[in-house]
Amino acid sequence: MATPSASSSSSSNIMLAIFEKKTTSVELYRPLRNYIAFNYSEREAQNLEDDLQTLKQYRADLERTPDPTPTARRDLLQNYFKALCLVETRFPISPDKDHVNTVIFTWFDAFKPKQKAAQQNIHLEKAAVLFNLGAVYSQIGLTYDRATVDGRRLASHAFIAAAGAFAYLRDNAATKAAIGGGATVDVGVECAGMLERLMLAQAQESVFENTIAKGSTPGVCAKISRQVGLYYEEALAALNVAPLNQHFDKGWISHVQLKAVLFYAEACYRYSLELHEKEEIAEEIARLRSAVSAITESKKSAKGAPAQLLDAISKLEVNINRNLERAMKENDRVYLMRVPSPSSLPPLPAFSMVKSMAMSEVLDASKEKMFASLVPDSSAKALSRYTEMVDDVIRTQAEKLQEASELTRVRLKEMDLPDSILALEGNFTLPTELKEDVEAVQISGGPAGLDAELQQLRDLRRVNQEMLVQIEELLQKEAREDAQFRGQFGTRWTRPQSSTLTKNLQDRLNRFAANLKQAAESDGRIERSVREHSALMSILDRRPIESALPSLARPIMSLDANEDAVVGALKQSLRQLETLGAQRAGLEDMLKEMKRKDDILPKLMTSTGSYEDLFRKEISKYDRISEDIAHNIEAQEQLLLQIQAQNDDFSAVFNLEDYKASREKCYKQIQAAIAKFREIKENINEGLKFYVTLQDAITNVKQQCSDFVMTRNIQCREMTEDVQRQMAGLNFQDNKNASAYNNYPSVGHQNQRSNSQQQVDPRPQAPYYQPPEQPTMPGYGPPPHAYSSPQVPSPYHVPPTSVPYPHPQAQQQQSHASHEYGQPAYPGWRGPYYNAHAQQSASHPRPPYTIPAPYPPPHQSGYYKQQ
Repeated sequence: MATPSASSSSSSNIMLAIFEKKTTSVELYRPLRNYIAFNYSEREAQNLEDDLQTLKQYRADLERTPDPTPTARRDLLQNYFKALCLVETRFPISPDKDHVNTVIFTWFDAFKPKQKAAQQNIHLEKAAVLFNLGAVYSQIGLTYDRATVDGRRLASHAFIAAAGAFAYLRDNAATKAAIGGGATVDVGVECAGMLERLMLAQAQESVFENTIAKGSTPGVCAKISRQVGLYYEEALAALNVAPLNQHFDKGWISHVQLKAVLFYAEACYRYSLELHEKEEIAEEIARLRSAVSAITESKKSAKGAPAQLLDAISKLEVNINRNLERAMKENDRVYLMRVPSPSSLPPLPAFSMVKSMAMSEVLDASKEKMFASLVPDSSAKALSRYTEMVDDVIRTQAEKLQEASELTRVRLKEMDLPDSILALEGNFTLPTELKEDVEAVQISGGPAGLDAELQQLRDLRRVNQEMLVQIEELLQKEAREDAQFRGQFGTRWTRPQSSTLTKNLQDRLNRFAANLKQAAESDGRIERSVREHSALMSILDRRPIESALPSLARPIMSLDANEDAVVGALKQSLRQLETLGAQRAGLEDMLKEMKRKDDILPKLMTSTGSYEDLFRKEISKYDRISEDIAHNIEAQEQLLLQIQAQNDDFSAVFNLEDYKASREKCYKQIQAAIAKFREIKENINEGLKFYVTLQDAITNVKQQCSDFVMTRNIQCREMTEDVQRQMAGLNFQDNKNASAYNNYPSVGHQNQRSNSQQQVDPRPQAPYYQPPEQPTMPGYGPPPHAYSSPQVPSPYHVPPTSVPYPHPQAQQQQSHASHEYGQPAYPGWRGPYYNAHAQQSASHPRPPYTIPAPYPPPHQSGYYKQQ
């Protein structure tokens, strides 16, 4: 067996590079600036001065002699193309009078320099720049040393980029450039396609050279070589038809033709080596004969081809003929196989190692900031429409997610899950609303704290009663002293009797006492209610409250002992359902985050195609999440059906219906206890408010009484001295003094003006005094000194609050009468523990504690006797 010789083509270094198109100078700065100033503002034109200067510099650099290095030229062309994309969407360049109509782009054909195209069409400029970008990439490919592995790899990448530039030209700019009419052939669709194939052929050829250098198997080398030949054949096919067949020199066509034959023959040669190893001599001979035939035919039209390329073909032909001669001898002597004709053979296998670079990202101008402040109306409207489309997608998907979550909640509620599982584990809790009510009761002290509040009521009532006793005794003492002096001096004691001056005050004290009496009865009803319902309310003192709930226990007897399996399967399904819920929440967050980052405006500003195509492409990003949402909802529906079946088994095993009934009964007990506690608590609070308010009123009356007694004592001393002088024969102005004493006002009217801002007119109440022979209530403190005016504070230091104002009509009616200090017990109370009397007329409603009774005679004294 013959060993494979080195590839003849591997010694060939002949590849093609494309020259750039030439252009003429174009003034872009002034026309574009004028357009901005006219259509936007002069200020906007000033703000965009730097962008205009940058664009002007790009065009100037493009016009001059190519840069010293191809890579610098490549960067210039890419930046200028991005700038042109931004100009295209903001500055309409055309012959139209309302457009930028003074800019004309002129470009010469790269292969026929005498031909040129001049258009007021930015697409011609973009097509020419793309052509030059592909040309520069091809030139970069030839700069690498293909004698090394890295050089061949870098050269392959450069040719791939060149193919990408020509493909982008063919797909995005060639057709638009021809719309203006008169575009040159080199930027046409046919030429761009041919150059893409040519660049791919050279990229694949570089890969083939590396494959040979690495010593790959003949079969692999044959496949890669065959693909090189196919790329060249495709380029040759384009060169042989209009409009390219009359546009390129013979040398171009000869080069491509010989390259196609060379790599076809190379593939046959490499493939025959593999066939020889397999002892498939007949096909080996047929493949070698096909290669010889192709080489022989190509030499007939090889005029103008480079000598180095012809030499490579000749070397390959020698190797092929040598192997063919050897194979024929072996077949004649050993194998004696019938050799098939070359036309009957199947095509050689091929494998492409390269493809055109996607230039959409390289040339993407959406992230460029040039002219960013200029947003045409068309782009703004397109942005609004796209935003509506995105909002509609997100709203639809969000509604699906919410519906799925709500469905899960309702279905689980119907199945009493996971509450029944938690009850089995002892982790059950009350419904949120009921638990909050219980916590509020416990924070306020709970039923156990009612005793202390009832004691507060008793203490406040006692303080008010003691103050009334002190006031009564103060007035009684003054009345006794007045009666003593009246009996001593007879008719000479001319001042009014105390009973005539204190009538209004006695009436108020009577009403205070009546209110206190009825309030005491109300307090008693509250205390009885607390005692009667203490058993009901005791459940509220359980901590935690869940300890009062019934428990879900395992069955006492089990036939198959599968309780654990039933519970485990149900819990596992619930965990899966929870995972699906978390996934839905994550999907919704992903939708919101995607929308937040979805900035399509730069793409709209650089889009050269239909907005609809761009919209479809961008909206498709949301399709994946929509599919995930649909899968999530479908999985949830199936899982809910599974949970329903598992819950039925669970209910049957653990007798869940009886547990639910006992639990609901407990809920109702707790609710009833809360309602009763709140009712009693409200009654107590009203009682506390009543006693504090009444204490203020009694304190004010006590101050009036003290002032009255002090004044009467002073008068008593003065009159005593006067009477004594009279009896001694010293009469000083009897009539004057008598008149002064007889004109002493009653205590109610005396302090009416001074206390008008402090006193509150209470509603009329029942009489206060009882027969003098009745003793006062036990436990009351001794009365103060006749001239003192003690202030008895509340035992709980409750700050005095203003007495609630009576009805406006009642207040107006009372303003013409003497002040009233009776206070209705528990203002506004209408509870079941206080049997209020019927209301008075609408103009003056009777308070709930009023006990109608006649006023007592003035001479009576004492306090009501406790029942």
